[in-house]
Order: sequence, then C-alpha cells, then structure tokens
Amino acid sequence: MQVLACTSPLQCQLFDTQRRIGRRAICLEGVSSFYSRLEIQTTSINNTSSQSVSSQRPDEDISKEMGVAICRTIPFLTRRMVLSSSFINLFCCPSRYFSAYALGDPSVTIEEATPPVSPSGPLFPSEEKIVRLFEKNTYSVVNIFDVTLRPQLNVTGVVEVPEGNGSGVVWDSQGHIVTNYHVVGNALSRNLKPGQVVSRVNILASDGVQKNFEGKLVGADRFKDLAVLKVEASDNLLRPIEVGQSNSLRVGQKCLAIGNPFGFDHTLTVGVISGLNREIFSQAGVTIGGGIQTDAAINPGNSGGPLLDSRGKLVGINTAIFTQTGTSAGVGFAIPSSTLLKIVPQLIKFGKAIRAGLNVEIAPDLVANQLNVRNGALVLQVPGDSLAAKAGLLPTTRGFAGKIVLGDIIVAVDNVPVKSKAELLKVLDYYNVGDKVLLQLQRGSENLKLSLNLEEEKGS
Repeated sequence: MQVLACTSPLQCQLFDTQRRIGRRAICLEGVSSFYSRLEIQTTSINNTSSQSVSSQRPDEDISKEMGVAICRTIPFLTRRMVLSSSFINLFCCPSRYFSAYALGDPSVTIEEATPPVSPSGPLFPSEEKIVRLFEKNTYSVVNIFDVTLRPQLNVTGVVEVPEGNGSGVVWDSQGHIVTNYHVVGNALSRNLKPGQVVSRVNILASDGVQKNFEGKLVGADRFKDLAVLKVEASDNLLRPIEVGQSNSLRVGQKCLAIGNPFGFDHTLTVGVISGLNREIFSQAGVTIGGGIQTDAAINPGNSGGPLLDSRGKLVGINTAIFTQTGTSAGVGFAIPSSTLLKIVPQLIKFGKAIRAGLNVEIAPDLVANQLNVRNGALVLQVPGDSLAAKAGLLPTTRGFAGKIVLGDIIVAVDNVPVKSKAELLKVLDYYNVGDKVLLQLQRGSENLKLSLNLEEEKGS
C-alpha cells in the first residue's frame, strides 16, 4: 500500500483547495470539468512552488504529471461522486459514444485506394450443373397467394407471410397447378366447389416479369395434403415440370428445393436426401406415409414447391418442417412423387381422390386401448350393404347385460402386419378399388383368414 504524506505547505494547500470542490460541482459539471478545474489549480500552485523554491528541478514528462495529479485526487473522490458524474454524462450527452473524426489522407487518390479486381472466371462443373438445373426449373415454380390472406408489413419492416401463401408447380400444359392442401386451406374451409377462385397465382415469364392469374379449384385431397388449381395462361408461360421416380431415391444423394420462403420468390436451397419412408405430420392435420426427409432449407412459403433430384426431376412436393422456432432446422419433408402420380390424376378427373378401402369403421387407437386391444385394428361397425359384410367381417356389439363383445381384429393384410388403425390405412393406400386382399383376423380366441375385394372408401 502506498501512503501519500503531506510533506510541504504547498501540498497541504493543494489538498485544501481540492476539498473546497463541492459534490454538486462534480455531479453537475461532470468528471471532465472537474479534472479541468483540478488541472488549473494544480498549474497555479506549481507556478507558485517554482517561484519560492530556489533549486530548479528538471522538467518531467506531461503524462507523469497527469498520473501524479490523478493519484493525489482519487483519495478525495467518493463512490457516489464518481457514479453520479458517470450517469450525468451518459444521459445528458447527445450521443452515448465519443465523436469520431475522419481525418483521411488527401494525398491518396480514389484510384490508388481501390484494389485490383480479379476476374471471376468460369464456374466449377458442380456449380454450373446446379445453375442450369435452377434456370431450367424455376419457370415451372409458381407463387400462390390465398385470396383471403395478404402479406403484412410489421413494425420492424419484416414481411409476415401468413399460412396460406406458398408455392406450386406447373403440372401440365393445360394450366393445372399442384400445391399443398394447407396452402389454400383457408379458402377451402368455406366448402368451395370446383371452378371457384381460391388463390392468386404468379407465374414467372421469360423476361423476368411475374404474371398474375386467378387460381380456380379443380380438386383437393386433405388426407394427402394435395390440391390442384387451374389458371388460364398462354402456352409460352406454362412450362410443365418433369416428374421423376421417388422409389429410386437413396439417402445421401443431392437434392434441390425451389420455392418462395417468406415471400422471396424463386429461392433455391441445396441439400441431400436425409431419410426415406418418414411419417409426415402435415399442417392439414393428417399423417402422410412414405415421406422424403431432406436437409435442404425449407421455410414458410416453401410449401407446395418442388423437391428435385440431381437430374432436375420432380421427386417430391415440399410440405412440412420439423422445428421449434418456425424456421428451417435442417429437417424438412416432402410428399413423394409416387403419391403425386397416383392422386393428382384423380383430382384432375374426379375432383377428389378415389381411395380404396374396406368401407368399415375402425376404432381409434384410444378406444382400442381402452378395450384392451394392443395389437391390430379393431372393427367397430360394418355397413350391411358393404362388401366386407358380405364377406363375413364382424363388428363390435353389445351382448347380454350390456357387455361389449369385440368384433374382428385385423392383424395383417396380405401377410403385412398391422398394429393400429394408422398402419391399416397405410397398407391399404397401396391398393386400388377392386383389388382382392387377404385379411388375417383375430376373432375371440380364434385366428381366421378372410378374402374380400376392396371398394371405394366413402367420404374420401
């Protein structure tokens, strides 16, 4: 510890002078003005000292004198004085930051300060391939706006894209546009009929200008989260996308996603196929089997846009992401093209998907668990005029004294195990109306086999 002693009257006089500086002066004038006054007082006292002392001491460095003055002053500053002065300077000054003065160098010219720019040169082969794939397919991607929703500009200047604004692909030269059900779901909730306008569709022309058209409803399938619209556009604007085979995809191969995330039209992201045969929990509230998982960035607005393979073929329709923040977390899902090739032609022809099934009521998993059915799909009701009733499928009934008598439990279809209602629907999705299937049943303590023909599922 260093102790400062008052060894001369001049130093005592200096300390007396410092004590006369009030706390109010420090608070109101600030630390800078306080040190300025201190410097004036120190200078005057030093002048007096130099006149009275006969021996002339050598000049010292200015920085050393300032250090000595600060060391002599700090013991007489209280904590309240320092804090209050800091707050006064912080809130009373016009800027929180010190002023910066740009001096520049007048002797340097702009040309001398500009570095040489190297030519970019040709693209790498892998880059050139991606660029060509994008340029080829970007005109097949459209921007879809639900007629009941519009993008809004919030206070931060960020465009908020409501659910219902998304992407789509040109399916054929007749003007059919394929997108997700949930993209136009808000309009479809009003029970619109085919031919009514449900959205606005922007198509990119070759000159870079987007043309706006009315998107009329052709058909929709909520269970597969797919919808087909139609626009009255000229042939030179309609560039149908080329459809590929999703069954031949392999995990690890490169893929591309094109869409309109957050309203930024025709945005390209690149990734790989991360997984196959995933269960997709769609925004339409249904579970879709056979989904494609990718790490290509998919964000709100990408829904309905294409997922392309490394050859530029359509292998899926981007439909959902797994995220806790609402933005891409590297886990996106797409409906495979095998599903599109089955459902879209039906939507165009019939306005709905013709789904093959047993046309019976299957117990929800919760009800089945309450009835102690842990494995298989429990049959609740069988319409009397259905093919299943004619084949001998038994429903759940009530016996004497109200006791529940369980119906048939479907445990397999054509030797494919079935553990729940969802798995039964997933298996039947691969069949067509009229196909014959072999059901393996559990009826009480017996195991039976029953053959029947599938029929069109009512309410599909």
